Amino acid sequence: MIDHTELNRRHWEDTAAAAHGPLAREHWARTEPHWGLWATPESEVSVLPPDVSGMDVVELGCGTAYVSAWLARLGARPVGVDISSRQLDTAREMQAEFGLDFPLVLGDAQRVPREDDSFDLAISEYGASLWCDPHRWIPEAARLLRPGGHLVFLHRSPLFALCAQDGTTASTSLVRPQFGLRRVDYDTSTEFTLPHGEMLRLLRSAGFTVDDLIEIQAPTPAHREYHEVSSTWARQWPSEEIWKARLTGH
Repeated sequence: MIDHTELNRRHWEDTAAAAHGPLAREHWARTEPHWGLWATPESEVSVLPPDVSGMDVVELGCGTAYVSAWLARLGARPVGVDISSRQLDTAREMQAEFGLDFPLVLGDAQRVPREDDSFDLAISEYGASLWCDPHRWIPEAARLLRPGGHLVFLHRSPLFALCAQDGTTASTSLVRPQFGLRRVDYDTSTEFTLPHGEMLRLLRSAGFTVDDLIEIQAPTPAHREYHEVSSTWARQWPSEEIWKARLTGH
């Protein structure tokens, strides 16, 4: 069996990058961060610390690095890490177009080539938070953060994973058990989702204190629809969630 890291790298190099590349400019052009599938504005959810100016930030699984771009405009010093060279190529094109410059590192978010205690904020929006093993990338985030550092990540909700028929489309019925939920394997990729209790215990074991868990509701009207989940579904149940934590001990 191919390791999930290599499987996901191939997925993003061969398939997903072509689909996500055209969206990069739209994301980079936003003057306010908007999070997740439903473009939830930062003003509604307060994902980021109140003042990120001067913070050293690592974006784990940065893709086209639009989150890092938002943070750079707010005065932070971001470093984007991604396993896909094609995604990083798009990120560099966007840097040139929008006049921003910050480091982009080709690497595995589960094993980042940076020293301990290097960052004040680790962030992931549908990057490492979905595509990497949480039992590997969350301890790695703890290693990278300085004491008191912030961890913020957004990914699919456990309820979505429990209701996703064949792992692709959210139904109104539970189609897989919650006990034992950890990874969902597709033909060309692997996603990771933990139930809330297990995620809470994992974060605590890595030295984090959880500050908030925000379950996202789709707005009315939604700006677009998705094949994996409709806005009608996501107005009744959370299709994605945001975790906010602080490193209080190693």
